[in-house]
Amino acid sequence: MIIIAILEKTKAFSKKPPTEVYLEFYGLYKQFQEGDINIEKPADAEGAAKYDAWQSRKGLSVDDAKAAYVALYEKYNPIYG
Repeated sequence: MIIIAILEKTKAFSKKPPTEVYLEFYGLYKQFQEGDINIEKPADAEGAAKYDAWQSRKGLSVDDAKAAYVALYEKYNPIYG
């Protein structure tokens, strides 16, 4: 499956993306892995940022979230790959 290969390539970026980019990937990943957000918003800043990233993808189908993840990878791979 292509998404598994893209996930591995994203983890292997040679440069660490900034937090904003990481959160874009995170929100899409959580959406296609678990569906719409199903937790309470954490109180800590990092947890809240991850929550917001996932929440922003609410309603996106699994297939659409995977396609968006691949597109995001294609956008950022030339910069961080």
